[in-house]
Amino acid sequence: MLGRPDVSVVVITYNDAGRVGRAVRSLYAQTLRNLEIIVVDDASSDGTERVVRRLPGVRYVRRERNSGGCGAPRNDGIDAARAPFIMFLDSDDELPRHACKSLLAEIERTGSDFVAGQISRLYEASGKIERYYPGLFTPRRVVEGIRAEPELFLDGFSTNKLYRVDFLRRHQLRFREDLHYEDHVFTADLYAAAERFAVVPWVVYHWRRAAGRGESISLSLREVGNARQRVAAAEAADEILRRNGLAELVPARQVRFVKQDLRVYLNALPYHDEGWAEELATVVEPYLKRLAPGVLAKAEPMVRVCCGLIRQGRADELALAASSLTGPKAPPRRVLVEGGRTYWGDRADPALDITALGLADLPFTATRIRHEVTEMSACGARLTLSITTYDPFRVIRPEHHATLTIGDRPVRLAPKHRPDGSYLTKLTLDLATFQDFVGFHEPRIGFTRPADGHTTSDRLLISPTAHPVTVNLRGRRVTAAADGPAALFRLTWLRTDLVRTIARTPWLKPHARKLRALPTKARKRLGSRKIKLGVYKQLIKVVPRRKDLVLFEADAGKGYTGHPRYIHEELLRRELGLTAVWSRVKGAFPADVTTVRRLSWRHVWTMARAGWWVDSHGMPLGFPKPAGTRYLQTWHGQGIKTIGLDAPDLRGDFPEPRELWRANVARWDALVSPSAEFERTFVPSNEYAGLVLRFGSPRCDVLVKGDPAAVRRVRERLEIPADKKILLYAPTYRDQDKMSGKSVRVDLAGLAKHLAGDWVLVLRTHPADTYRVPERLRGFVRPAGGYPEVNDLLLAADVLVTDYSSLMCDFAVTGKPMVFFIDDWEEYRRAERGVNYDLPAIAPGPCVRTTAELVAALREPYRLERYAAFLTTWCADERGDAAARIVSAFFEGESPSTPSAVPREEVRQ
Repeated sequence: MLGRPDVSVVVITYNDAGRVGRAVRSLYAQTLRNLEIIVVDDASSDGTERVVRRLPGVRYVRRERNSGGCGAPRNDGIDAARAPFIMFLDSDDELPRHACKSLLAEIERTGSDFVAGQISRLYEASGKIERYYPGLFTPRRVVEGIRAEPELFLDGFSTNKLYRVDFLRRHQLRFREDLHYEDHVFTADLYAAAERFAVVPWVVYHWRRAAGRGESISLSLREVGNARQRVAAAEAADEILRRNGLAELVPARQVRFVKQDLRVYLNALPYHDEGWAEELATVVEPYLKRLAPGVLAKAEPMVRVCCGLIRQGRADELALAASSLTGPKAPPRRVLVEGGRTYWGDRADPALDITALGLADLPFTATRIRHEVTEMSACGARLTLSITTYDPFRVIRPEHHATLTIGDRPVRLAPKHRPDGSYLTKLTLDLATFQDFVGFHEPRIGFTRPADGHTTSDRLLISPTAHPVTVNLRGRRVTAAADGPAALFRLTWLRTDLVRTIARTPWLKPHARKLRALPTKARKRLGSRKIKLGVYKQLIKVVPRRKDLVLFEADAGKGYTGHPRYIHEELLRRELGLTAVWSRVKGAFPADVTTVRRLSWRHVWTMARAGWWVDSHGMPLGFPKPAGTRYLQTWHGQGIKTIGLDAPDLRGDFPEPRELWRANVARWDALVSPSAEFERTFVPSNEYAGLVLRFGSPRCDVLVKGDPAAVRRVRERLEIPADKKILLYAPTYRDQDKMSGKSVRVDLAGLAKHLAGDWVLVLRTHPADTYRVPERLRGFVRPAGGYPEVNDLLLAADVLVTDYSSLMCDFAVTGKPMVFFIDDWEEYRRAERGVNYDLPAIAPGPCVRTTAELVAALREPYRLERYAAFLTTWCADERGDAAARIVSAFFEGESPSTPSAVPREEVRQ
């Protein structure tokens, strides 16, 4: 390091010889090279000093006596710093590679007193990374004092910030040395003094959470004294704000205590006895009583319940309430529903109001029932359980069938109703009958209504302090134990066979993983795509085609749906003597439909022999079509999005995927076309040169004709009352955020406030995306991403809300209204997927960007002139007989009439 350093990084450590080197190495890796690394050792008694003195380029400062906290060593670091800027790092954590450089650039650019960035928790046991309140740090911005954004009190860390050293010294900002959780006090001082600070959304600090190794102060929860320290820090922080003329901000800072600080101890409550809960209540109750009005209202409902129990002196019920905070969010044992409100327990106490959880509004299949394992024992291969079931919303009836399910194995139960309203089940499981199980399973108990077959089920709970029970079987050991603080009842099967025994032999232990993997590796190699492709290429040279065999596939094997389904049904109606086999990955298929697992050896054999291929996306890429096989490509929709070689994953300058796609298209013998407009964009963008069958869309035939039974199926399966209108929300995926849930851009909670009285929203996410509906909204929102046939949903819907999905063209056939929620239109068309059409200019319904606009649009959703033009463009060929005409043309060889079958050259004209 030459001259004055740019940034001083203070690493504080105590008895952490095993990890301090890792922390310092994360500083060596910084892209900002001109760093001063100061390690302040709080009088370690292990080998920490020896480790640090071997690290090059480090200033080592050793305290004579251990301070018992983090404040004193950090203050020593401030005093020792020579750079104009400073950061703090704990020895068990790390800085990301660009942390120092990016924060330095930001503080210099903005002239701020300090800059704060995103902090992430890295759980070493699982490798999971979790960002801390990511919404706090987005967007990148400059904040003109804490009054402008008091919610930033939630960021009470000192380690995710870069400070001006002269600012800290000028305002005499120091860490408390007589108190744990000194960060909370220091940041209160910091926010009170700072006139201007910056916030950035990228991660600048990795807070590593190691399981079972030297707990940090923040995780040392065994002693209630730890909570006393945290309460004292909260009180000191509040006083700092009052002293600095910021008394009006105290409630915002107290929100942090309720949302974050107290929550740490509430999460731990189930692990402790009633005495510990009483001590905790004694410590925090005075501070809770002094909270400013409105603070508790900003906490989660069950946190408010816990605070209410503490303030009312009902510590004996705390652990029960706290078990609903984490994991599966365990339901209460009892509730009171009165006057449209829901209360935890059995009395209408405003402090115990949990209406916001929406539990009383859940449909039967989502209703919460609480199952507690109260006793368990083992004898031989038998595991005996006593299970108490609580039905807080009183949905269980005597005629319901009760079943315990482990994996895919059902076990019938006979619960006995008790005078207090609960149910007792005595159960003995012969675990020898589960001999093929491996890994862990979390049993569920379900109650099924015979009238409609609907089942509501929930996982079993057990006290986190319950002693595990082990059952030894031949080649397996099964452990019944609690998992997590909620805590879930889990059965874990562990192999104890010869391979495992050999692998545990000391001199073979280094090779254990290889030994266990040998059979798996052999199977994977023999079943690899490369080997299957090689075998397939030889098969198609020698195996004759079966002219009576049709291989169907829809959505790459994800279901019995789309155009292929309706073509298959038409073939069955005509009894042409063809045998149909469907490629399958997942999804629902009728019992009488023959399926093969996609890319299994049987599927490879079927591809090689089938005389006909029909699919809606693309048969496995790279597998040539056998000579004599005819391939009908139905595709899966039409619309405004770019497609084929113009789509994001193919339009880049990477020849290999483009050539692979061209080879895929070259296999097609005929292409189903729903409209002339589809041909105008789809055909050239895929460089298709074959026959085009313009007969409309087979899957739209039913939309033209209607199907009252489909409407009944939707309402029955999704439990939609007859007096509720159906709003179908079907957004398409975002190419840059697949399987993230980010396609669901409508504020569902806000929409529920306006519509829940008259409507039910059916959420149909794209197969390339996934979204978990919050439980509190399940009374209004019915998730239907897994519903087997989207046409049923289109027929049942009163209004469709979509964005850029091709479903808009299908739904238009019904003539029902549509609304387009396109708040990211500019981003989508320019930086995301890209479009061929200006949607706001052609949309057959209102285009909206906010929830308020969406609600207003539902009152007047039609745009009649545009709707007519849209139908002319996209749906002119939809007559309800597309499947029949395609079967005639493709399978029976009837000569189609122009323009129903158009060669590519005519399309271009």
